[in-house]
Amino acid sequence: MRIQGAVIRRDQDPRKELPIADAIVTASNGKINANTQSDSTGYFKLTFPAVVWPGERLTLHVRHNGYVPLNLSIQAGLRFSSKSLYIAALEPAPQKSSSETEHPAQVVSNIRIRYTFNGESQVSIGSAVRTFQAVSSPNVPCNHQSLCSPDGAFKASSGTVTLEAGPGNEFRNVRASCIAGPCPFTRINDSGFVNGGEKITASAISWAGTATFLLEAEVYRVANTSSVRETYPVIFGPVLNFTVPPTHEGVSIEAEINGVSMVFPLGPELYLSWANCTTHTSRQSGEPTVYRCELKPGYKF
Repeated sequence: MRIQGAVIRRDQDPRKELPIADAIVTASNGKINANTQSDSTGYFKLTFPAVVWPGERLTLHVRHNGYVPLNLSIQAGLRFSSKSLYIAALEPAPQKSSSETEHPAQVVSNIRIRYTFNGESQVSIGSAVRTFQAVSSPNVPCNHQSLCSPDGAFKASSGTVTLEAGPGNEFRNVRASCIAGPCPFTRINDSGFVNGGEKITASAISWAGTATFLLEAEVYRVANTSSVRETYPVIFGPVLNFTVPPTHEGVSIEAEINGVSMVFPLGPELYLSWANCTTHTSRQSGEPTVYRCELKPGYKF
């Protein structure tokens, strides 16, 4: 029996249902266990090594530091049941209140992202950031409807966003990525923005729950250029998200810690004193690099 799904952070706002990487997922029938880990998008897949008969139950144990352990009961059934997608939404573990700690939380504010871009000789005169959603429900059979998952098994829904750069300007280095919700079960259509231009449109589908997507681009005007670029992250709860184009170098974060301006270079180890950062490269849209940084205890935005 093959089991696949995604591990996300539970929240009432779908935009804050962020993927959880490196969660330990164990399937068990009480005698035999199978283990795997979620990847940077929260996706997991495992194959249970023993025969599972219709009506037999398995338990999915999902564990991650900082979150309440979750157990999901799975009942084997007909062939369609074996194709079900399992969304493990973990509750954050209770944190000590500020009255229980010796020091109040330090405030991280006025955040900007800087990086070096090796590209065309054009001036970046600004940037554009927009989020959009595709709202769907998991495990709804498609039954040959007009919009389905790539394998035709599940009903999907779509979301779209359009940006205009203005006369004489055009978008370049456009990238779109899924940043919240069941990202492994989404697809982004880049046909409306892959070549940039004065007007761009991004669309995406989801077939396992509400997903939030991020569309980012720089606005260019032809002229002499500097190689340094700046952009701003999107912050949902304790997590900031941003992307950079494929030919980027030297990413750093400028921020104020309790009102004091500081620069934090993000080297290969992605170390920050105030956040834990991860990256993954999107398989679509020219392979931008997606950064996700979650605040450490003792800090707040």
